[in-house]
Amino acid sequence: METLYHQTNKQIQEVQSLMGSLEKTDRQSVHLLENELFGRIEQIFNQLERLEILVSKEPPNRRQNAKLRVDQLKYDVQHLRAALQNFKHRRYNKEALEQEREELMSRTFTRNDTSIPIDETLQLNSSLNNAHRGMDDLLGSGSSILNGLRDQRGTLKGTHKKMLDVANMLGLSNTVMRLIERRATQDKLIMIGGCWRRVFSCS
Repeated sequence: METLYHQTNKQIQEVQSLMGSLEKTDRQSVHLLENELFGRIEQIFNQLERLEILVSKEPPNRRQNAKLRVDQLKYDVQHLRAALQNFKHRRYNKEALEQEREELMSRTFTRNDTSIPIDETLQLNSSLNNAHRGMDDLLGSGSSILNGLRDQRGTLKGTHKKMLDVANMLGLSNTVMRLIERRATQDKLIMIGGCWRRVFSCS
């Protein structure tokens, strides 16, 4: 494992050194150097996969330290790949701008020449404005829906409160009705008792 580790670490240092010369490389050769660097980075990743397998076979007392060393190599090479991709992206943008500038400078215009790509820009601007208005409409619709749901929630809460009030009133009415029925029953018993007593007293 140690041999492969030191070999991989050396390759990472070589890639770092070559990346430092990217800015100084001429335009005709820079893409060749980029391809070479990407190839080396992929090779390093393959070696890191083998190193991870070897780490799992290390003795327990050395495994954690070996894993940390391999993880550091992996972090370094991931950083190098991200930096290379960023450089390549910036180079493409720079070359595209230079090409557009050269085409514009080499173009000849006449007095009635209306082929300048202003129409495309205006069309793009109009499309962006339409999309912006569409988003505003969508947000407005969403706000209206939320307000409607909020109003419905308030209405439902009011209805629920009224139903509870009615239920409480019905409960009170039932209690009163039971008291009235009980009083009527008691009055009927008192009246019957009084009638029987009068009958017995007359006899």
